[in-house]
Amino acid sequence: MAASELYTKFARVWIPDPEEVWKSAELLKDYKPGDKVLLLRLEEGKDLEYHLDPKTKELPHLRNPDILVGENDLTALSYLHEPAVLHNLRVRFIDSKLIYTYCGIVLVAINPYEQLPIYGEDIINAYSGQNMGDMDPHIFAVAEEAYKQMARDERNQSIIVSGESGAGKTVSAKYAMRYFATVSGSASEANVEEKVLASNPIMESIGNAKTTRNDNSSRFGKYIEIGFDKRYRIIGANMRTYLLEKSRVVFQAEEERNYHIFYQLCASAKSPEFQMLQLGNANYFNYTKQGGSPVIEGVDDAKEMAHTRQACTLLGISESYQMGIFRILAGILHLGNVGFTSRDSDSCTIPPKHEALTIFCELMGVDYEEMCHWLCHRKLATATETYIKPISKLQATNARDALAKHIYAKLFNWIVDHVNRVLHSAVKQHSFIGVLDIYGFETFEINSFEQFCINYANEKLQQQFNMHVFKLEQEEYMKEQIPWTLIDFYDNQPCINLIESKLGILDLLDEECKMPKGTDDTWAQKLYNTHLNKCALFEKPRLSNKAFIIQHFADKVEYQCEGFLEKNKDTVFEEQIKVLKSSKFKMIPELFQDDEKAISPTSATSSGRILLTRVPTKPTKGRPGQAAKEHRKTVGHQFRNSLHLLMETLNATTPHYVRCIKPNDFKFPFTFDEKRAVQQLRACGVLETIRISAAGFPSRWTYQEFFSRYRVLMKQKDVLNDRMQTCKNVLEKLILDKDKYQFGKTKIFFRAGQVAYLEKLRTDKLRAACIWIQKTIRGWLLRKKYLRMRKAAITVQRYVRGYQARCYATFLRRTKAATIIQKYWRMYVACRMYKIRRAATIVLQSYLRGYLARNRYRKILREHKVVIIQKWVRGWLAQKQYKRSMHAIIYLQCCFRRMMAKRELKKLKIEARSVERYKKLHIGMENKIMQLQRKVDEQNKEYKCLMEKLANLEGVYNTETEKLRSDLDRLQLSEEEAKVATKRVLSLQEEIAKLRKDLEQTHSEKKSIEESADRYRQETEQLVSNLKEENTLLKQEKETLNHLIVEQAKEMTETMEKKLTEETKQLELDLNDERLRYQNLLNEFSRLEERYDDLREEMTLMVNVPKLEHKRTDSTHSSNESEYTFSSEFAETEDTPSRTEEPSEKKVPLDMSLFLKLQKRVTELEQEKQLLQDELDCKEEQVLRSKAKEEERPQIRGAELEYESLKRQELESENKKLKNELNELRKALSEKGTPEVTAPGAPAYQVLMDQLTSVSEELDVRKEEVLILRSQLVSQKEAIQPKNTMTDSIILLEDVQKMKDKGEIAQAYIGLKETNRLLESQLQSQKRSHDNEAEALRGEIQSLKEENNRQQQLLAQNLQLPPEARIEASLQHEITRLTNENLDLMEQLEKQDKTVRKLKKQLKVFAKKIGELEVGQVENISPGQIIDEPIRPVNIPRKEKDFQGMLEYKKEDEQKLVKNLILELKPRGVAVNLIPGLPAYILFMCVRHADYLNDDQKVRSLLTSTINSIKKVLKKRGDDFETVSFWLSNTCRFLHCLKQYSGEEGFMKYNTSRQNEHCLTNFDLAEYRQVLSDLAIQIYQQLVRVLENILQPMIVSGMLEHETIQGMSGVKPTGLRKRTSSIADEGAYTLDSIIQQLSSFHSVMCQHGMDPELIKQVIKQMFYIVGAVTLNNLLLRKDVCSWSKGMQIRYNVSQLEEWLRDKNLMNSGAKETLEPLIQAAQLLQVKKKTDEDAEAICSMCSALTTLQIVKVLFLYTPVHEFEERVSASFIRTIQMRLRDRKDSPQLLMDAKHTFPVTFPFNPSSLALETIQIPASLGLGFISRV
Repeated sequence: MAASELYTKFARVWIPDPEEVWKSAELLKDYKPGDKVLLLRLEEGKDLEYHLDPKTKELPHLRNPDILVGENDLTALSYLHEPAVLHNLRVRFIDSKLIYTYCGIVLVAINPYEQLPIYGEDIINAYSGQNMGDMDPHIFAVAEEAYKQMARDERNQSIIVSGESGAGKTVSAKYAMRYFATVSGSASEANVEEKVLASNPIMESIGNAKTTRNDNSSRFGKYIEIGFDKRYRIIGANMRTYLLEKSRVVFQAEEERNYHIFYQLCASAKSPEFQMLQLGNANYFNYTKQGGSPVIEGVDDAKEMAHTRQACTLLGISESYQMGIFRILAGILHLGNVGFTSRDSDSCTIPPKHEALTIFCELMGVDYEEMCHWLCHRKLATATETYIKPISKLQATNARDALAKHIYAKLFNWIVDHVNRVLHSAVKQHSFIGVLDIYGFETFEINSFEQFCINYANEKLQQQFNMHVFKLEQEEYMKEQIPWTLIDFYDNQPCINLIESKLGILDLLDEECKMPKGTDDTWAQKLYNTHLNKCALFEKPRLSNKAFIIQHFADKVEYQCEGFLEKNKDTVFEEQIKVLKSSKFKMIPELFQDDEKAISPTSATSSGRILLTRVPTKPTKGRPGQAAKEHRKTVGHQFRNSLHLLMETLNATTPHYVRCIKPNDFKFPFTFDEKRAVQQLRACGVLETIRISAAGFPSRWTYQEFFSRYRVLMKQKDVLNDRMQTCKNVLEKLILDKDKYQFGKTKIFFRAGQVAYLEKLRTDKLRAACIWIQKTIRGWLLRKKYLRMRKAAITVQRYVRGYQARCYATFLRRTKAATIIQKYWRMYVACRMYKIRRAATIVLQSYLRGYLARNRYRKILREHKVVIIQKWVRGWLAQKQYKRSMHAIIYLQCCFRRMMAKRELKKLKIEARSVERYKKLHIGMENKIMQLQRKVDEQNKEYKCLMEKLANLEGVYNTETEKLRSDLDRLQLSEEEAKVATKRVLSLQEEIAKLRKDLEQTHSEKKSIEESADRYRQETEQLVSNLKEENTLLKQEKETLNHLIVEQAKEMTETMEKKLTEETKQLELDLNDERLRYQNLLNEFSRLEERYDDLREEMTLMVNVPKLEHKRTDSTHSSNESEYTFSSEFAETEDTPSRTEEPSEKKVPLDMSLFLKLQKRVTELEQEKQLLQDELDCKEEQVLRSKAKEEERPQIRGAELEYESLKRQELESENKKLKNELNELRKALSEKGTPEVTAPGAPAYQVLMDQLTSVSEELDVRKEEVLILRSQLVSQKEAIQPKNTMTDSIILLEDVQKMKDKGEIAQAYIGLKETNRLLESQLQSQKRSHDNEAEALRGEIQSLKEENNRQQQLLAQNLQLPPEARIEASLQHEITRLTNENLDLMEQLEKQDKTVRKLKKQLKVFAKKIGELEVGQVENISPGQIIDEPIRPVNIPRKEKDFQGMLEYKKEDEQKLVKNLILELKPRGVAVNLIPGLPAYILFMCVRHADYLNDDQKVRSLLTSTINSIKKVLKKRGDDFETVSFWLSNTCRFLHCLKQYSGEEGFMKYNTSRQNEHCLTNFDLAEYRQVLSDLAIQIYQQLVRVLENILQPMIVSGMLEHETIQGMSGVKPTGLRKRTSSIADEGAYTLDSIIQQLSSFHSVMCQHGMDPELIKQVIKQMFYIVGAVTLNNLLLRKDVCSWSKGMQIRYNVSQLEEWLRDKNLMNSGAKETLEPLIQAAQLLQVKKKTDEDAEAICSMCSALTTLQIVKVLFLYTPVHEFEERVSASFIRTIQMRLRDRKDSPQLLMDAKHTFPVTFPFNPSSLALETIQIPASLGLGFISRV
């Protein structure tokens, strides 16, 4: 098409720019052929004139439409050129924070210099199994594609990761290996994948270093082969290394470091194990301080050292070998510090006893003198003799550095070899995936031999890459049957020939190295002579004769010749190597031994492949001189051979390319430097890929996609049923040049720019259609308006012309009036506006003045308050100072007065003691004495009360047994103690009397000292007033303290209530978490159990049937019995053949560790089984022994009867006696006891007494009933046969008259015996309760005594304290007492509750036993007796009575029952034709019958067989939804039946009276209920897995890809990494497919009779899976994050909600699980521009994490023209608003999460006796009872 059609006004183009590389501009006018200048407007608004090149007249590159910007694949762009690629990468990297982009077959990875949450295990699981274009670009997608192609095509794969230093190559390779390790797992228990990942820290420490561009730059190349077996599980790995940068060991540039390991050693130098290495700071060593940057910011070398050692340990490097490695590395550091002293220009020496050399020799285990000698000398060999020649200081320094480099290289190879040996697998390798971590194209200011080799390797790789890209393009064209011509692409073979061909650069370099006097200058001259002016790719710099320039595929590079020969030779003196070989340290000779003996990385592996290193492989046998010759090969030659081996390996595999880009040189996160990016894009081949694609047909559309997108360009007559023909017809009309497109079998191929042209036509057509619609509507509206106006005008004219004259005068008047009105109105308006403004001004002024006045007032108030505060503070300080002064003065006065009083006493003698003074002094003592007297009186009263209570209790206890007399003695002792206390009180009274005598003496002396007393009167009055004030203050403090105590009590109550509420919520959460953890443990246990059974079967098959090792057999039998189930004869049969035969030597070798573990496990299970079997045998023997005793019991005799009757009377009398004693004790406690004396919880105790009374009354009633029944039985005419003579019923019927008396006696005896047992149990229970009560009373009395003593002690202590401390102590004591009483009350309340529950349970047991006795006695009446005595109809049972709801079967039919009812039962027939849960009912009815027979062995066997059989069925048909659902329903029903008929009150209240009669009578099956509950949980989890497997393939297609609302989603052009469109894929799932599947699940569960609550939980789990999978896919796919897709998702979710409403499942919680997906869809649709939008998004997206919200905003992509991208500033606003939100750091939802399941009790209303057993089940051998 013509340029004038594309370069029109408003078209956007790219123009070159020196700063930004390319700038966007817009045409201001159309371009016409012949124009030399284009008028452009830049994005910043500046206009400029763009002059076209007069020679080429090339127009600037056109810019792609906005809809194509930010595509996942660069080849999807319509215009494929450098600015389009650069802009697309920049938009994805800066605006969308996406670091990965496809460029055809290449993955472009930009280093973000920031940790991103996109490499977790959840992301790995999301990419696992997906096609390459299904998800957003990612390193995991490339790894998955390689893994999938390896498995599908059975061809080895390679992932080639390249890029310059700091671009992220090593990290990308590491993540690729992590993906393989996670997805595939290992084939053995050796954890090979962990070892593969553990090799990274070791290799990074010894092979990585800090450079100016990267803190962790790999200074060597490596190719890691990850080996897989036939099942594509990791079995091993192998590493090839090449071109280690040895020069870094001895030299580092500014701001660079040596290898990390050296700094790690220096950082760990103070560790005890490293003391022997004599290391120090890194700045001390010459080899580590040259760069001047020994520390990397944010990196702790000591911690990294620990990680390195940990990785070494994991890889099997022992501690001794690790220390050996560190010794060698430390020796290298010390060797670098060896200094030389020049003797003359040709010789040098080392100072004697040089410290660095001494340490080096000690560490390396060599002789100091020898090493010192050969560091300063060298040996020259001629044909006849050898010479030892001294060398200069410079030569010695170079030789020292060469030796250090050589040692390090040998050590590096040794470590690599050891890692390979550890990662090597003995299992045969089936295939491998290689990961090549190679340095990219490098160009620096000074480029040397290393850069030359690196760029040479990149030339080879670029050639291979170009060929592969061309091959893929060719295959695509041939597949689509498109005629193709040879695409012209850059072939760099001439550059490769320049380097490696004969007389090439490497050849001339090797030749110069062989010359005796070859130098870098002579080699440069040879290069000039050979290639200058003969090869266009070789140039010579203008100003240098020691450099050359090569035109590489990426750029021109100037190499400095200096150092080429030395680095290529890599010379090390042989004598120094011999000294090292003679080392006493055994590891040193191992490094330097001959290659045929040494284990080197260059040796062949067991698989026959040659390892790729920079040293070639040497033969194992050969001539002696051959090894030396091979050893002298140059580095360039070795590298060339290694590179050829690498290319052979890569050509034999399917390559996958990852190109790493470094966005800036300053390591700033998410900062994009266009210049640096373009340099790398040119160097790594991305632009070459674009160029090759652009040369052909880069844009490719399927016919359906093209039709859907460009339907607007077609006319109705052009649309045919055949989409292909329709597209052909339209394209022929739209694009006249047929060379611009080609029609393939399934796609249309377009050349570059054609899609943009079609987009332009589509936009123009839509714009024209819009304009035409607007034109038509506007014309119709205007015509309609015109007609209406015309009609109105005619009507107006008709009336106006009739009244024109009259209206004229009116018009004049109105005109004048209007003028006046306008004048006044305008005046009014102006006045009103003035008033409004004035009022507003006044309001503003008032508010402003008010604000200022308030501020002033606040200021004044603040100052006033400050003054007040200052006043009070100063006053307080003055008062405090005054009080201190007064206190000091008073103290001095007291001291002085005391001194004067002493003097006065000496003088006055008798007058010294004043009566009045004593009286005043003893005023306080009198008060204290009165208080003591009051206390003593109170104690006496309490003591009298206690004595009375004790007397009463003694009267009560006198009626008790001898056991209580000892307690009475104890009480007497306490009485004696009380008497002692009274004596103590008497002594106190005597002291008081003495004090009174003293008081009288003081009265007599009062008169003598009255005169002296007057002087102290004033002082005492002052003291009294002070004491009163202090007393008032103390009272106030007491009130405040009381008030505080009350408030604190309220606060404590409130806080306790809050804490209780919070703890309740937390307990609920913890319960759910614990339930989830328990169910996860059950799931894990089930999985391990199945794994164990599978391994056992595999082991059995391998032992017994070794010939079938390659066939998979479906296991139909597995003992899946869990550890907590009981042993069963059905589970373990003795007829099975022995499976412990010894395998023959020819059979497949087993993993012995696994075999031993399994054998140990089998032994443990057998022991457990034997123990259980022994226990069962013991119980059976006991039962048989008891039965034998009953059978051997002789006939009842009269003497025994008399004995039993006497015993009964004795027991009855004892019972009455104990009853009377209990009543007396109860009466005494209720009448005389008080709550304070008995216990703090007296009300609860009264409740207990009431319960005991009710129990006693109930027992009396039952006893009377038993006696009545006994009298009725005695009055029977015919005796009822006892149980032990039931077998002789025929004989007794014949001679019934003879046995009549004996039968009556026997019957009476049985009744009396039962009564005695009942009474005995009652008496024992009463006796126990009586003892407990007495013990409790004694304990209470003892506690009261202790409390009394404690109160007396506290009283005595308080009397000695001052008043302030006394109040505080009393308050503290009161608080402590109340707290203790509260705790005691709570504890007693709990005990009383337990006692009440226990007594209720006993009452229930007694009632049940009496009921059973009544029923048993009625049932034991024989039919003959009933026929013989028709006059007693009350005892005649009905023959037509209902069934008892039990099923009887024989023990030997148990296996048949389980087989027909479980193993061979088809769920479909049972669910359709029979009642739901029929198998569960049948099994329970069988259990009921076994319980009725009291046969615990039968119950145990049946339940165990049932559980094991269900497990077997689920293992065999566990992937069938109907089977799993059926047995989940029946297991729950069986569990509910066990609960419903367990006899527990909590379950019985839901039953009818008839159902309660069917409860189990003999066994408590609570343990089996737990086992069944665990089994139900396992079945539920299996059901969830089945649901997930069925729904998983449908979700993404149905929820995201299918267009439920047709025409909503726009189809965008895609690149080579494209998805198959959901429109064209007829077999894709739709939303209807998902809904139909959900309906199918629901109907099946309803047919099986599953509990409604359980169905809700299943539905909730299904909806969670749908929501999680959909949201995870949305977060990982940029192509579905658009407005229209959000509309589709919301519609789909509404359909799912509608389905929930139809099924009445809205309250199941399923809708809430879709909330994150709903909010994500809303986020795609809401407006995203302003701060209000950000606030709305933050409040709306409460179920999404911050990471998910930001990810969706970054991924949001416009599909239609009306959509806009989300700005980076808006996303930053969202992040700022959400920064305080605490949520999960995970990006994806856990799609594997399973909600904890519960099984609410759901009783059945079905009566067991009404259940009929259909004949179709084949259960004719069981009968209803």
